Amino acid sequence: MNVLIVGNSERPDAADVASRAARWLIAHGHHPVAVAADAAVLRSDDIEIVDSVAGAGELGLVVSVGGDGTMLRAVTLLDGAPVPVLGVNVGLLGYLAEVEPSNLETALSRFFAHNVEIERRLVLDVTARTASGTRRWRSLNEASLEKQHAGQTVRLRLHIDGVPFTTYQADGILVATPTGSTAYSMSARGPVISPGHEAILITPLAPHMLFDRSLVLRSDEAVEVEVVGQRPVGLTVDGQEAVVLQPGDTVSCSASDHPALFVRLESRRFHQTLKAKFGLSDR
Repeated sequence: MNVLIVGNSERPDAADVASRAARWLIAHGHHPVAVAADAAVLRSDDIEIVDSVAGAGELGLVVSVGGDGTMLRAVTLLDGAPVPVLGVNVGLLGYLAEVEPSNLETALSRFFAHNVEIERRLVLDVTARTASGTRRWRSLNEASLEKQHAGQTVRLRLHIDGVPFTTYQADGILVATPTGSTAYSMSARGPVISPGHEAILITPLAPHMLFDRSLVLRSDEAVEVEVVGQRPVGLTVDGQEAVVLQPGDTVSCSASDHPALFVRLESRRFHQTLKAKFGLSDR
C-alpha cells in the first residue's frame, strides 16, 4: 500500500516519528511517500519524494505527524480523495490527532489489521466569485471573511438557499463545520456542535448590531456571503489566506460530497474528548 506521510516543520519530534513510521511501513511491505515540502522537513531516506499527491499513485492511508493544523493540511492535500488520515500528535492540543507517538506502531498494526473505526467529518466546498474569476477550496474547519483594517467594520450580506437573510455590520463572519465549532468559532462564542452532526454553523465576529447570535443550519442549506459597502474583506480558509474580496464579490459554502475520513482506534464520545482536551473538571 502507498502511504503518504505529512509532517509539521515546527515540531522537532516530527522527523523522528515520521522515520519510525516509514521504517515500520517498509518492514511490513508498504511504500511511504511524501511531497517535497514534507520530505525536506522529515529528512528520512526511507521516504520516497513525489511531485504531488496525484503522483503518489493510489493511496491507502495518510499518516499526519504534527497537531491539528497538520491534520487540516493533510485533508487539503487529499482534495476530496477517500483516503483515511491517521493523526499522530506531536502538537499542543491534539484534538483531531489522537494517537500519541508511543502508540504509533500499535496504531499502524491495527489499521492494517482492519481493527479500527473510520470516522467521517463534514467538509465545506468554498467558492469565491470575484471580478478576476472563480476559485475553490475545501474546508474542514471554517471559511472566515474578515475586515482588512483595524478600527473598521465591514458589511456582509448573508443569503441562505438563495434568499437574503440579513446584512451583518461586523468584524466578519465565520462559516464553520461541526469540527470547526471547537476552533475559531468557539473563541467567537459560537456553539459547540458534536462532529457527528451534519450542520453548517454561521458565527458573526464582533457584530455591531442587535442580532448577534450564531445560526446552525442543515447541511443541505446553501450559504452565500456577499461583500457590500465599500471596504475589502479577506477570505481565509482553515487558517490559510485565500483571497481579498472586493464589494460585489461573493463566497458560497456548501457541504461537500467528499467528507474527511479519520482513523480512530476506539469509539469516542465527543463530550468526553472535549472534557479531556480542555481540562474540564466534574465540579
